[in-house]
Amino acid sequence: MNSLNRLQPLALLVLRLVLGAIMIAHGYPKVFREFHHHMEFVASLGLPGWMAYLSAGAEFFGGIAIVLGLFTRVFSLAIVIEMGIVIGKIHFKNGLVGKGGYEFPLALAAMAFALLCFDGGPYALTFGGRTGGGKVRKAGHL
Repeated sequence: MNSLNRLQPLALLVLRLVLGAIMIAHGYPKVFREFHHHMEFVASLGLPGWMAYLSAGAEFFGGIAIVLGLFTRVFSLAIVIEMGIVIGKIHFKNGLVGKGGYEFPLALAAMAFALLCFDGGPYALTFGGRTGGGKVRKAGHL
């Protein structure tokens, strides 16, 4: 099983690439094609319309940053929060699976939460030399 531990940096890279690509794909039209419609939709949910800037930015620009490994934890937190709102305001009433279910945003939130906890890994462009995924120390050992 120790040989699988060596794949952890690769797993974090794959996680970042997949989550980032999905977020870019969902954020691109909101930023460049249909922002006005997105703002109206956000307002129809009972949220302030200006929050459309946050959600579109978190998806598109956050997706780019996550792919690159820049500020991974910050943008992962933004995605976790956004997916929580998406689940609560849009998908929860439809149940977990089926048409309009919340399984997809829940999976995205779980991916973002993992990156929030472990950072981007050694193949990230993280500033300050911290790359996450370091060795876990046993309780009581410093």
